[in-house]
Amino acid sequence: MAKPKKFDRNLIVIGAGSAGLVSAYIAAAIKASVTLVEAGPMGGDCLNTGCVPSKALIKCARVAHGARQAADFGVKLAEPEIDFPAVMRHVRSSIESIEPHDSVERYTGLGVDVVQGRAQLVDPWTVKIRLNSGGERVLTARAIVLATGAEPLVPPLPGLDQVDYVTSETLWQRFASLERAPEKLVVLGGGAIGCELAQSFARLGSSVTLVEMAPRLLPAEDAEVSEAVEESLSTEGVRVLTGCEATGFAPLEGGGGRVMVSDRSGETGLEFDQLLLALGRRPRVTGLGLEELGLVKDGHMLTDDFLRTEIGHILAAGDLVGPYQFTHMASHQAWYAAVNGLFGDLKKFRVDYSLVPRAVFVDPEVASVGLSEHQASADGVPYTVTRYDLNDLDRAIVDGSARGFVKVLTVPGKDRILGATIVGENAGELIAEFVLAMKHGLGLNKLLGTIHIYPTMMEANRFVAGNWKRAHAPQTILGLLERFHRWRRG
Repeated sequence: MAKPKKFDRNLIVIGAGSAGLVSAYIAAAIKASVTLVEAGPMGGDCLNTGCVPSKALIKCARVAHGARQAADFGVKLAEPEIDFPAVMRHVRSSIESIEPHDSVERYTGLGVDVVQGRAQLVDPWTVKIRLNSGGERVLTARAIVLATGAEPLVPPLPGLDQVDYVTSETLWQRFASLERAPEKLVVLGGGAIGCELAQSFARLGSSVTLVEMAPRLLPAEDAEVSEAVEESLSTEGVRVLTGCEATGFAPLEGGGGRVMVSDRSGETGLEFDQLLLALGRRPRVTGLGLEELGLVKDGHMLTDDFLRTEIGHILAAGDLVGPYQFTHMASHQAWYAAVNGLFGDLKKFRVDYSLVPRAVFVDPEVASVGLSEHQASADGVPYTVTRYDLNDLDRAIVDGSARGFVKVLTVPGKDRILGATIVGENAGELIAEFVLAMKHGLGLNKLLGTIHIYPTMMEANRFVAGNWKRAHAPQTILGLLERFHRWRRG
């Protein structure tokens, strides 16, 4: 089909998750005509089935865990009674309280034409929308941003279709009707989602077994991070099986099922009331007309450094393209997708992936930015490691959270930060200082020279800088100073 001479819109955005919402907002803010299309709830996975509900559940679980630890602080409490329906009501209430931020009404007020329906690309410039209310609407645009997100991966394992399972997407609706947390829960997948949910449900009363095919949990992190998380989960009663592969499933009479797992020692069966799959996520690419336009290969979107597909005015952002499936990365990419879509023929911008912070909201939390040790080693990047253990930090001691560490990678002989990893209480908050320092080229000497409030967890960042300073103290100058002071004493 020939390119239209006139267009209905400057930009059409498909998908109202983080990437889509921000792309549409940016376009409207700079007075472009923009339509945002979403078939499901506004806010996408993050609001409805991902970040918001999972963190609400984690909070409930931490409250229960805190009650069990109260005796350590001289407050004796009975074993907490878990009102699981109330837990799930808190999850739902959290979503409902945040929904207005992503609502149709808000974005309409911002100048976005919001259309609720299912979009399909008819040709490179035309989008046909099957409206939720019935009927169709057809629009053309100079540029299109695809932001359809990702969905839980469900592998074709033998017998899986014969047992009842949930994913990180479906568990919220399914568990909303439960009177109590599942008695026996098996979680397949030891990444961030699997670890967070395994720990939370264990704290809420489930007997949890966590199965990971890799040799360790959180395989993307350094080994000592994995060890700290596994120790924490195991201490709280989670049975952790690493180096184990699920080989088959079978239903049990009366409900539930059995999963067969194998490792070097052989094969064994694990019975469950509920099975949770946390095996990763794959891009949502079907039913959008993308295959017909040649924009999908082996189930993946192909984009360049500017988020453009092979059809230059069609762009993609967020979990649909990766490489980092984080809400904050989706929002980050959205700026590039919107600007390159609207102005790419005049000026385009390459996406900056140089500083991507991430966190895993287990207890203790894990957060990092920049290079990890295993990444630096794999890439052949020279580095020096400086570490500070939180069991020495006053605030961590009085709070009963004296576990974990701060680890910083620097250029050998210099204080320039290559990466930082924190395992400990509020690590997701503490990492922000390193993100800011790296963004603006501030080294550890600048952090050391910055006043930090006492007593706070944030002091750990200054103390790790102090450890670096001591390790790199100028011995020659110190020797001369020693002689000078000796001379001054007479």
